[in-house]
Amino acid sequence: MTSTTPHLIAAVIYDGLRAFEYSIAREILGRDRTEMVPNWYRFLACRAEPGRLYSSHGLEICPEGTLKDLEDAQTILIAGWRDPLEPPNGDVLDALRAAHRRGARLMAICTGTFALAHAGLLDGKRVTTHWLHSEVMAQRFPNVRFEPDALYLHDTSGPGQISTSAGCAAGLDLCLAMVRDDFGLSVANAVARRMVAPAHRDGGQSQYAESPAGVAENDSFGPVLDWMVEHLEQPVAMQEVASRFGYSLRTFQRRFRDITGLSPHQWLVQQRVAKAREMLESSSHSVELIASQTGLSTAANLRKHMARHLGTTPRAYRSAFRAP
Repeated sequence: MTSTTPHLIAAVIYDGLRAFEYSIAREILGRDRTEMVPNWYRFLACRAEPGRLYSSHGLEICPEGTLKDLEDAQTILIAGWRDPLEPPNGDVLDALRAAHRRGARLMAICTGTFALAHAGLLDGKRVTTHWLHSEVMAQRFPNVRFEPDALYLHDTSGPGQISTSAGCAAGLDLCLAMVRDDFGLSVANAVARRMVAPAHRDGGQSQYAESPAGVAENDSFGPVLDWMVEHLEQPVAMQEVASRFGYSLRTFQRRFRDITGLSPHQWLVQQRVAKAREMLESSSHSVELIASQTGLSTAANLRKHMARHLGTTPRAYRSAFRAP
Protein backbone atom coordinates (compact mmCIF):
# COMPACT_ATOMS: atom_id res chain seq x y z
CA MET A 1 0.00 0.00 0.00
CA THR A 2 1.78 3.13 -1.25
CA SER A 3 -0.85 5.85 -0.76
CA THR A 4 -0.16 8.42 1.95
CA THR A 5 -3.91 8.65 2.65
CA PRO A 6 -5.03 6.13 5.29
CA HIS A 7 -7.05 3.25 3.89
CA LEU A 8 -10.59 3.47 5.30
CA ILE A 9 -12.12 0.29 6.74
CA ALA A 10 -15.86 0.64 7.42
CA ALA A 11 -17.30 -1.98 9.79
CA VAL A 12 -21.03 -2.65 9.49
CA ILE A 13 -22.51 -2.53 13.00
CA TYR A 14 -25.81 -4.36 13.51
CA ASP A 15 -27.86 -5.34 16.54
CA GLY A 16 -26.52 -8.60 17.93
CA LEU A 17 -23.02 -7.80 16.63
CA ARG A 18 -20.75 -10.82 17.07
CA ALA A 19 -18.47 -9.35 19.69
CA PHE A 20 -15.49 -11.65 19.37
CA GLU A 21 -15.30 -11.42 15.58
CA TYR A 22 -15.59 -7.64 15.71
CA SER A 23 -13.05 -7.31 18.52
CA ILE A 24 -10.46 -9.30 16.58
CA ALA A 25 -10.77 -7.01 13.58
CA ARG A 26 -10.84 -3.88 15.72
CA GLU A 27 -7.72 -4.95 17.63
CA ILE A 28 -5.69 -5.87 14.55
CA LEU A 29 -6.92 -3.30 12.05
CA GLY A 30 -8.45 -0.57 14.20
CA ARG A 31 -5.72 -0.04 16.80
CA ASP A 32 -3.44 2.92 16.10
CA ARG A 33 -0.24 1.43 14.71
CA THR A 34 1.16 4.53 13.03
CA GLU A 35 4.42 3.97 14.90
CA MET A 36 4.82 0.94 12.61
CA VAL A 37 3.28 2.36 9.45
CA PRO A 38 2.59 6.12 9.11
CA ASN A 39 -0.43 5.55 6.84
CA TRP A 40 -2.02 2.79 8.94
CA TYR A 41 -5.72 2.08 8.43
CA ARG A 42 -8.51 4.39 9.51
CA PHE A 43 -11.22 2.22 11.09
CA LEU A 44 -14.82 3.44 11.27
CA ALA A 45 -17.78 1.67 12.91
CA CYS A 46 -20.91 2.34 10.84
CA ARG A 47 -24.49 1.99 12.05
CA ALA A 48 -26.54 -0.42 9.93
CA GLU A 49 -29.84 -0.26 11.82
CA PRO A 50 -31.83 2.32 13.81
CA GLY A 51 -32.26 2.23 17.56
CA ARG A 52 -29.93 1.09 20.30
CA LEU A 53 -27.46 -1.54 19.15
CA TYR A 54 -26.05 -4.25 21.39
CA SER A 55 -23.37 -6.84 20.87
CA SER A 56 -23.94 -10.56 21.29
CA HIS A 57 -22.46 -10.15 24.81
CA GLY A 58 -24.93 -7.44 25.77
CA LEU A 59 -22.62 -4.46 25.41
CA GLU A 60 -24.16 -1.35 23.86
CA ILE A 61 -22.39 -0.27 20.69
CA CYS A 62 -22.36 3.41 19.67
CA PRO A 63 -21.11 3.60 16.07
CA GLU A 64 -19.64 6.92 14.99
CA GLY A 65 -20.41 6.39 11.29
CA THR A 66 -23.42 5.53 9.13
CA LEU A 67 -24.02 3.45 6.02
CA LYS A 68 -23.32 6.61 4.02
CA ASP A 69 -19.67 6.28 5.04
CA LEU A 70 -19.43 2.99 3.19
CA GLU A 71 -19.37 5.01 -0.02
CA ASP A 72 -15.85 6.24 0.80
CA ALA A 73 -14.44 3.03 2.27
CA GLN A 74 -11.80 0.98 0.50
CA THR A 75 -12.62 -2.04 2.69
CA ILE A 76 -15.98 -2.98 4.20
CA LEU A 77 -16.06 -5.42 7.10
CA ILE A 78 -18.89 -7.73 8.14
CA ALA A 79 -17.82 -9.21 11.48
CA GLY A 80 -20.12 -12.22 11.77
CA TRP A 81 -23.86 -12.12 11.22
CA ARG A 82 -26.58 -12.84 13.77
CA ASP A 83 -28.52 -15.44 11.76
CA PRO A 84 -27.29 -17.14 8.57
CA LEU A 85 -30.87 -17.43 7.29
CA GLU A 86 -31.83 -13.79 7.95
CA PRO A 87 -30.98 -11.28 5.21
CA PRO A 88 -29.66 -7.86 6.32
CA ASN A 89 -32.05 -4.99 5.75
CA GLY A 90 -32.42 -3.50 2.30
CA ASP A 91 -30.22 -0.48 3.00
CA VAL A 92 -27.33 -2.72 4.04
CA LEU A 93 -27.76 -4.97 1.01
CA ASP A 94 -27.82 -1.95 -1.32
CA ALA A 95 -24.72 -0.48 0.31
CA LEU A 96 -22.81 -3.76 -0.05
CA ARG A 97 -23.81 -4.11 -3.70
CA ALA A 98 -22.82 -0.54 -4.49
CA ALA A 99 -19.47 -0.96 -2.76
CA HIS A 100 -18.77 -4.14 -4.71
CA ARG A 101 -19.66 -2.49 -8.03
CA ARG A 102 -17.14 0.28 -7.44
CA GLY A 103 -14.39 -2.18 -6.55
CA ALA A 104 -14.23 -1.96 -2.75
CA ARG A 105 -12.79 -4.91 -0.86
CA LEU A 106 -15.46 -6.81 1.06
CA MET A 107 -14.30 -8.73 4.10
CA ALA A 108 -16.47 -11.17 6.07
CA ILE A 109 -15.50 -13.03 9.22
CA CYS A 110 -17.23 -16.32 10.07
CA THR A 111 -21.01 -16.04 9.49
CA GLY A 112 -20.52 -12.59 7.97
CA THR A 113 -20.15 -14.52 4.73
CA PHE A 114 -23.92 -15.06 4.78
CA ALA A 115 -24.57 -11.32 4.69
CA LEU A 116 -22.61 -11.10 1.44
CA ALA A 117 -24.40 -14.17 0.10
CA HIS A 118 -27.81 -12.60 0.83
CA ALA A 119 -26.66 -9.56 -1.14
CA GLY A 120 -26.14 -11.83 -4.15
CA LEU A 121 -22.41 -11.10 -4.30
CA LEU A 122 -21.02 -14.61 -3.92
CA ASP A 123 -22.38 -16.54 -6.89
CA GLY A 124 -19.42 -18.21 -8.56
CA LYS A 125 -17.05 -16.93 -5.85
CA ARG A 126 -14.65 -19.03 -3.77
CA VAL A 127 -15.64 -18.44 -0.15
CA THR A 128 -15.68 -20.08 3.25
CA THR A 129 -17.42 -19.78 6.61
CA HIS A 130 -17.60 -21.76 9.85
CA TRP A 131 -17.72 -25.53 9.29
CA LEU A 132 -20.89 -25.80 11.40
CA HIS A 133 -22.77 -23.89 8.70
CA SER A 134 -21.44 -25.83 5.70
CA GLU A 135 -24.74 -27.57 4.99
CA VAL A 136 -26.77 -24.37 5.29
CA MET A 137 -24.44 -22.54 2.92
CA ALA A 138 -24.53 -25.37 0.36
CA GLN A 139 -28.33 -25.67 0.47
CA ARG A 140 -29.27 -21.99 0.69
CA PHE A 141 -26.67 -20.69 -1.78
CA PRO A 142 -25.92 -23.52 -4.25
CA ASN A 143 -24.19 -21.23 -6.77
CA VAL A 144 -21.47 -20.25 -4.32
CA ARG A 145 -18.13 -22.05 -4.71
CA PHE A 146 -18.02 -22.91 -1.03
CA GLU A 147 -14.77 -24.40 0.31
CA PRO A 148 -15.48 -25.73 3.80
CA ASP A 149 -11.90 -26.56 4.79
CA ALA A 150 -10.27 -23.17 4.19
CA LEU A 151 -9.29 -20.93 7.11
CA TYR A 152 -9.73 -17.93 4.84
CA LEU A 153 -10.01 -17.18 1.12
CA HIS A 154 -9.55 -14.23 -1.22
CA ASP A 155 -11.59 -14.15 -4.43
CA THR A 156 -10.48 -11.53 -6.94
CA SER A 157 -12.65 -12.58 -9.86
CA GLY A 158 -15.00 -9.58 -9.68
CA PRO A 159 -14.67 -5.80 -9.63
CA GLY A 160 -13.44 -5.93 -6.03
CA GLN A 161 -11.81 -8.54 -3.81
CA ILE A 162 -14.03 -10.61 -1.54
CA SER A 163 -12.27 -12.08 1.50
CA THR A 164 -13.95 -14.55 3.84
CA SER A 165 -12.85 -16.50 6.90
CA ALA A 166 -13.93 -19.65 8.69
CA GLY A 167 -14.84 -19.62 12.40
CA CYS A 168 -14.39 -16.52 14.52
CA ALA A 169 -10.74 -17.19 15.44
CA ALA A 170 -9.95 -17.59 11.73
CA GLY A 171 -10.82 -13.92 11.52
CA LEU A 172 -7.43 -13.35 13.11
CA ASP A 173 -5.79 -15.26 10.25
CA LEU A 174 -7.73 -13.23 7.71
CA CYS A 175 -6.91 -9.88 9.32
CA LEU A 176 -3.21 -10.70 9.52
CA ALA A 177 -3.30 -11.82 5.88
CA MET A 178 -4.84 -8.48 5.00
CA VAL A 179 -2.07 -6.63 6.84
CA ARG A 180 0.49 -8.81 5.07
CA ASP A 181 -1.02 -7.97 1.66
CA ASP A 182 -1.27 -4.26 2.37
CA PHE A 183 1.91 -3.53 4.35
CA GLY A 184 4.19 -6.53 3.90
CA LEU A 185 5.34 -9.58 5.79
CA SER A 186 7.48 -7.82 8.38
CA VAL A 187 4.63 -5.58 9.52
CA ALA A 188 2.19 -8.51 9.73
CA ASN A 189 4.72 -10.51 11.74
CA ALA A 190 5.25 -7.60 14.10
CA VAL A 191 1.50 -7.25 14.70
CA ALA A 192 1.21 -11.01 15.31
CA ARG A 193 4.07 -10.90 17.84
CA ARG A 194 2.41 -8.08 19.75
CA MET A 195 -0.76 -10.15 19.96
CA VAL A 196 1.21 -13.29 20.91
CA ALA A 197 -0.45 -15.02 17.96
CA PRO A 198 0.89 -17.10 15.07
CA ALA A 199 1.54 -15.03 11.98
CA HIS A 200 0.31 -17.95 9.88
CA ARG A 201 -1.42 -21.25 10.70
CA ASP A 202 -0.94 -24.39 8.65
CA GLY A 203 -3.82 -26.55 7.47
CA GLY A 204 -7.52 -25.93 7.16
CA GLN A 205 -10.46 -25.81 9.53
CA SER A 206 -11.17 -29.54 9.18
CA GLN A 207 -8.62 -30.12 11.94
CA TYR A 208 -10.93 -28.15 14.28
CA ALA A 209 -14.21 -29.76 13.18
CA GLU A 210 -15.81 -32.50 15.20
CA SER A 211 -14.97 -36.08 14.31
CA PRO A 212 -17.19 -37.62 11.60
CA ALA A 213 -20.42 -39.01 12.95
CA GLY A 214 -21.94 -42.38 12.29
CA VAL A 215 -25.68 -42.99 12.02
CA ALA A 216 -28.62 -42.66 14.32
CA GLU A 217 -28.63 -45.17 17.17
CA ASN A 218 -31.89 -46.72 16.05
CA ASP A 219 -30.66 -47.37 12.51
CA SER A 220 -30.28 -51.10 11.80
CA PHE A 221 -26.91 -50.40 10.17
CA GLY A 222 -25.52 -48.99 13.42
CA PRO A 223 -24.09 -52.33 14.67
CA VAL A 224 -22.08 -52.63 11.45
CA LEU A 225 -20.40 -49.27 11.98
CA ASP A 226 -19.92 -49.96 15.69
CA TRP A 227 -18.15 -53.22 14.89
CA MET A 228 -15.88 -51.52 12.36
CA VAL A 229 -14.94 -48.81 14.85
CA GLU A 230 -14.18 -51.42 17.52
CA HIS A 231 -11.79 -53.18 15.13
CA LEU A 232 -10.02 -50.16 13.63
CA GLU A 233 -6.58 -51.55 14.39
CA GLN A 234 -7.24 -54.69 12.35
CA PRO A 235 -7.20 -55.12 8.56
CA VAL A 236 -10.83 -55.04 7.45
CA ALA A 237 -11.97 -57.02 4.38
CA MET A 238 -15.33 -55.63 3.27
CA GLN A 239 -16.50 -58.99 1.95
CA GLU A 240 -16.02 -60.47 5.42
CA VAL A 241 -17.83 -57.58 7.11
CA ALA A 242 -20.74 -57.86 4.67
CA SER A 243 -21.02 -61.61 5.28
CA ARG A 244 -20.79 -61.18 9.05
CA PHE A 245 -23.92 -59.01 8.99
CA GLY A 246 -25.83 -60.94 6.34
CA TYR A 247 -25.27 -58.73 3.28
CA SER A 248 -23.96 -59.47 -0.16
CA LEU A 249 -20.95 -57.29 -0.93
CA ARG A 250 -22.85 -55.28 -3.54
CA THR A 251 -25.81 -54.61 -1.21
CA PHE A 252 -23.44 -53.78 1.66
CA GLN A 253 -21.55 -51.21 -0.40
CA ARG A 254 -24.75 -49.62 -1.72
CA ARG A 255 -26.37 -49.42 1.72
CA PHE A 256 -23.15 -48.12 3.25
CA ARG A 257 -22.99 -45.22 0.79
CA ASP A 258 -26.70 -44.47 1.16
CA ILE A 259 -26.31 -44.10 4.94
CA THR A 260 -22.90 -42.47 5.31
CA GLY A 261 -22.45 -40.76 1.95
CA LEU A 262 -19.06 -42.49 1.64
CA SER A 263 -17.64 -45.77 0.44
CA PRO A 264 -16.72 -48.24 3.22
CA HIS A 265 -13.03 -47.56 2.62
CA GLN A 266 -13.44 -43.76 2.76
CA TRP A 267 -15.50 -43.98 5.95
CA LEU A 268 -13.02 -46.34 7.58
CA VAL A 269 -10.11 -44.01 6.84
CA GLN A 270 -12.06 -41.09 8.34
CA GLN A 271 -12.67 -43.08 11.51
CA ARG A 272 -9.03 -44.09 11.75
CA VAL A 273 -7.90 -40.48 11.36
CA ALA A 274 -10.46 -39.43 14.00
CA LYS A 275 -9.07 -42.05 16.40
CA ALA A 276 -5.55 -40.89 15.67
CA ARG A 277 -6.62 -37.33 16.51
CA GLU A 278 -7.94 -38.47 19.88
CA MET A 279 -4.71 -40.31 20.65
CA LEU A 280 -2.54 -37.37 19.60
CA GLU A 281 -4.56 -35.11 21.89
CA SER A 282 -4.66 -37.39 24.92
CA SER A 283 -1.51 -39.53 24.90
CA SER A 284 2.25 -39.29 24.49
CA HIS A 285 2.39 -42.38 22.27
CA SER A 286 4.72 -42.21 19.30
CA VAL A 287 3.31 -41.51 15.86
CA GLU A 288 4.39 -45.01 14.83
CA LEU A 289 2.40 -46.63 17.67
CA ILE A 290 -0.67 -44.48 16.99
CA ALA A 291 -0.55 -45.43 13.32
CA SER A 292 -0.40 -49.12 14.28
CA GLN A 293 -3.22 -48.91 16.83
CA THR A 294 -5.56 -47.09 14.46
CA GLY A 295 -5.06 -49.45 11.53
CA LEU A 296 -3.08 -46.96 9.45
CA SER A 297 -0.06 -49.26 9.69
CA THR A 298 2.84 -46.83 9.37
CA ALA A 299 3.76 -43.32 10.43
CA ALA A 300 4.13 -42.38 6.77
CA ASN A 301 0.58 -43.56 6.07
CA LEU A 302 -0.77 -41.59 9.05
CA ARG A 303 1.02 -38.46 7.86
CA LYS A 304 -0.39 -38.93 4.36
CA HIS A 305 -3.98 -39.27 5.54
CA MET A 306 -3.74 -36.41 8.06
CA ALA A 307 -2.36 -34.15 5.33
CA ARG A 308 -5.19 -35.18 3.00
CA HIS A 309 -8.05 -34.93 5.51
CA LEU A 310 -6.84 -32.25 7.93
CA GLY A 311 -4.20 -30.33 6.04
CA THR A 312 -1.66 -30.78 8.84
CA THR A 313 0.87 -33.22 10.26
CA PRO A 314 0.63 -35.42 13.38
CA ARG A 315 3.34 -33.36 15.06
CA ALA A 316 1.68 -30.03 14.29
CA TYR A 317 -1.73 -31.35 15.34
CA ARG A 318 -0.41 -32.63 18.65
CA SER A 319 1.37 -29.33 19.28
CA ALA A 320 -1.85 -27.41 18.66
CA PHE A 321 -4.31 -29.59 20.59
CA ARG A 322 -2.54 -31.53 23.32
CA ALA A 323 -2.77 -29.95 26.74
CA PRO A 324 0.64 -28.92 28.14
